[in-house]
Amino acid sequence: MHISPGHRRAVALLVLLLIGTATRGGGQAAISSSAAALAASKRAYKSAAAQFVGPQNAARAALKMPPLRWDARLAAYASRYAARRKWDCALVHSNGPYGENIFWGSGSGWTPAQAAGAWVGERRWYSYWSNSCAGDQDCGHYTQIVWRGTRRVGCARVVCSGRRGVFMTCNYDPPGNYVGERPY
Repeated sequence: MHISPGHRRAVALLVLLLIGTATRGGGQAAISSSAAALAASKRAYKSAAAQFVGPQNAARAALKMPPLRWDARLAAYASRYAARRKWDCALVHSNGPYGENIFWGSGSGWTPAQAAGAWVGERRWYSYWSNSCAGDQDCGHYTQIVWRGTRRVGCARVVCSGRRGVFMTCNYDPPGNYVGERPY
């Protein structure tokens, strides 16, 4: 049986149209589902960023300092480091090139706003006049947040494996907390 080139093209076109019609409905549903998932992921990312930055910028505003800007590069650095800590949940600094605040809380419900709030809450232990923390209290997270030269921040949160807690980290650029210098 011989099929002319014109008929071959017509059959091929018909097959392509049938395939396209059969897959278009399912394909569009998959694309719509993927787009919705991506949009939800972006909203969650923006919400986490706002939760991290909001309390920190409120502390800076109280001192008439410029707000920190969210930096995707710093957030990626924080995310890579948080992923490393996910397996042991150790409260260990990355010793990277940026200023850094780290947080650990037991359970899995800790939010970025709670971590940032805990760091900002150290304000009560900081004495500007002596440039030190009261007693044996920690206030270095607070001083990093309000460090006069710091302009950018990026943060990340992970739930540790085995639900052993939540690890969060924020990285700051330029870094602060230089010994002997006041933060502002």
